[in-house]
Amino acid sequence: MNKNLKLGGIVNKGGSSLENKTGDWASKVAFVDQEKCIKCHQCVLFCPEGCINIGSDGKKVDVDGNYCKGCSVCAAECPVKAISMRPKK
Repeated sequence: MNKNLKLGGIVNKGGSSLENKTGDWASKVAFVDQEKCIKCHQCVLFCPEGCINIGSDGKKVDVDGNYCKGCSVCAAECPVKAISMRPKK
């Protein structure tokens, strides 16, 4: 092993993305169309990394791109298809 190389991100347990900014790995990120969203919060429940949050108003959902891995589970589970996957900028 080359000792001059820096150790990369290590994920040694599930649900640890809040410790490891996994959004850096993503090529796509979830985007919520707020006009289509019916505020059912299914996306919040199904997100495997907990990067979709309910806003301070208790309704609006917000995706934290620092942690979204682009897995698209939220988009698949949204009953009104208000979530799409977009290329990460």
